[in-house]
Parts: sequence; structure tokens; C-alpha cells
Amino acid sequence: MKKRILCATLAAMMTTAALTGCSGSSGNAQTTTAADGGSSSASSDGTAADVKKIRDRGVLKVGCKSDVPKFSLQNTATGEYEGFEDDLAYNIAGEIFGCTADEAKEKKLVEFQGVTAKTRGPLLENGEIDLVIATFTITDDRKETYNFSTPYYTDAVGLLVNNDSGISTIEDLNGKIIGVAQSSTTKEGFKDYVDEKGLNVKPEFQEFDSYPALAQALATKQIDCFSVDGAILAGYINDSNHLLDDRFAEQEYGVASAKKNTGLAELVDKKVNAMLSDGTMDALETQWGLK
Repeated sequence: MKKRILCATLAAMMTTAALTGCSGSSGNAQTTTAADGGSSSASSDGTAADVKKIRDRGVLKVGCKSDVPKFSLQNTATGEYEGFEDDLAYNIAGEIFGCTADEAKEKKLVEFQGVTAKTRGPLLENGEIDLVIATFTITDDRKETYNFSTPYYTDAVGLLVNNDSGISTIEDLNGKIIGVAQSSTTKEGFKDYVDEKGLNVKPEFQEFDSYPALAQALATKQIDCFSVDGAILAGYINDSNHLLDDRFAEQEYGVASAKKNTGLAELVDKKVNAMLSDGTMDALETQWGLK
């Protein structure tokens, strides 16, 4: 009789272990589920309902850029997303699923979806993705719509021009065409900067839906200047162009989540702060040539 009880106990333990994924996944938690991913309720182990929803699904869905070298670039040969922000996503996934970032990458616990400045918000709002980690600048207006983590990277907007353009200072951009990304804050930042400096510089602004399109427009002289965050511009510098000295409109990037997903937002913010404190974020910046 004792032998049967012992065998039954061992079998139950083995079944539980088999159902558990990464070490901290809490797959056996009894949960009070909030409606449609909201996080006002929590499981019996304290896990927010929106976080448990991701664990139960088995993958974290992240909106990222596909065309920003060093930050997030889709490898055309493998289809994989590679960059600083993609590695940040793996670290967050590790926190959710209770494993290391390397294990999260190996187990493919992050499902990436390429986004643009125009599409990232709607995809987040309708629940197609859980997080946006895509050079998403934190602004007061955006904080009304999304949860943002503590900034994980700070940059400023730069100005890239062709070597043969005759443009050497920001004043030379008066009457010229500056290409910017759709839904970016660059246009407003430029205007604030020249007003603050007391400069009479009034260019025309033209919006594009991707950074490669902007780079191509500069190369073909459809525009006179390509303006976006400096770290992004660094991926498009070549022998035929150069950066002007002026930089403006400091940009702070944060991880964004839907406003209702407060449990997920709290977990992400704690992870970002931990990575900033323990040197992990700094190491990733160095690894991807952002320092």
C-alpha cells in the first residue's frame, strides 16, 4: 500500500514538472482571470492576470523596428530580428517566463512583429502585440494613452545631409526639404530648437513611412536632409553623407504597453530598472555599438 502511494506521489510530481516551462513560469497557478487581458485580478501566487495570460500563451508578442541598424534589424537571410532592443525583449521575456534571456531566445519565447511609427500604437491598442520596444519616444501626450517604462536609452535628433549639398550648418536648411518619419516628434523638435536659438530657419518637412525610404530619398536628392534620432542615423552614414553638428530634442525611449495592462507594465518597469542598475543595459549598448 505504501509503495502504491509513493508511486502515485512521484507520478504527480513528474507530471507537474513536465507541465512547467522555464523555471519561474508558475504554470500551476490558480488564476482569477481579468476580462480580455486586464490586470486588476491576480493569480493565487500574486501574478497579474495580464502577465499570466502571456505565460499561458507561451510567447511574448513584441512590436519592434525591422529597419534600424543596431537597435532592431530583420536579418534578410534568416528572418530573425537582431539588435539592442530585441535583446531587451528577450530579457523581459526571461523575467515573465522565469528563465534567462539566452534561454528565452533559444526557446523562441518572443514573437517579433515589425512596426513603424504609424502602426505601433494601433497594434498595441488592439492587443495584437503586448509591448512596443521600437525607439518609442516618451512624451506627455503619449503617456496619456500608453504605459511607459523608465527610459532605457536617451538620444537626441540629428541632421544627415549629402556631402555635395553645400549644407554645412543648420542655417543652410532654410527653404530646404527635411525628411522625417511619420508620426515622429522631429518636426516639432526642430521648430522649438531654432526658435530657442533665435534662428530664421524655415524648411519644408516631408514625411516617409520608413527609415530606408528616407535614406533612399536623401541619396537620390529627393530631400535635402534626413532627420531622426542620432543613434538611428548612425546606421545610415556612408562616404557620401555626413552629420551636421547640431543636435536637438532629447529623446527618451521607453517600453510601451497598453494602458489597461498595469501588471505587465509594472513587471517591465522593474526589469528595466534592474538592468540599468546591474549593468546589463550598459553591456547591451556596448555590444551593439551604441556607446
